Amino acid sequence: MAVLKMNFLSQALNMQTNVTVIMPTFSFADSMEGIGASYVPGMKYQVIYLLHGGMGDDSDYVNFTNIVRYADKHKLAVVMPAANNSSYTDYDGTDFYTYISEELPKLCETMFPISSQREDTFIGGLSMGSHGAMKIAMNHPERFAAVLLMSGASYRPGVPSVVKTVDGNFHFDVDITVPIKSSLQTKLDDPEYIRDTVNDVYSIARRNAGEGKKLPAVFFRVGDSDHALYRTIQAEKDLKEWGYDTRMEIVPGKGHDWDFWDESLRIAISDWLPLRHQVIYPQNEKTEENE
Repeated sequence: MAVLKMNFLSQALNMQTNVTVIMPTFSFADSMEGIGASYVPGMKYQVIYLLHGGMGDDSDYVNFTNIVRYADKHKLAVVMPAANNSSYTDYDGTDFYTYISEELPKLCETMFPISSQREDTFIGGLSMGSHGAMKIAMNHPERFAAVLLMSGASYRPGVPSVVKTVDGNFHFDVDITVPIKSSLQTKLDDPEYIRDTVNDVYSIARRNAGEGKKLPAVFFRVGDSDHALYRTIQAEKDLKEWGYDTRMEIVPGKGHDWDFWDESLRIAISDWLPLRHQVIYPQNEKTEENE
């Protein structure tokens, strides 16, 4: 397994930025199972773009979960960009939405052996990253087969982003301090600000369904004591009503923490996402190997 840390000049951001990439290689587990190292020109991997939460960066998943081991086992490339506390939004001259939805995939598909096919491409995130993942997937349903939303969903006006929650019971009368509350977050809560933009995620999701577009499967996983439970439930309810293939798991006793997100990644990668769990070889190479 190769874990690569890149620093490069982003055209969309007009600054240097970091991205961490996991690329599967021949592994110890492969050797134990008698699988030879078959590196073939043109081979590719399925890929998930994994977005961090507030106050995080591109190193979070490597530092706090077993994502490297999961990706290795299931032959899945993982791209983890840094997005500051941007809410994955173009704002105030720093275009993190454009960077991650447009520039980053082009860069990665050019530099790494990852598939560009819709059935091989996924996006996911936790907390603030769930907002970004859902927003990008709904704006580009033609590019993503599935989206994984851990502890959240996209923000929307009229639905509180955080609600004090204990054992699945909501306490709307309790104020929760949000460390990264900003002028941007206030704008994303304004229906006039988001109207007719990429930030109007739920209107876009509903329109996609109404127009008969191919829709990504949407997987939700959240704890019953997570402050993001309320908006997660509302999002899943509406998407299912509009015709999306959704799966929701509310886990008793779990909150907003890395043990939960690590477990969620393991379950999603092993069982939920439509993965091949193997390398994608060029068709002519597969034919030759099978003869």
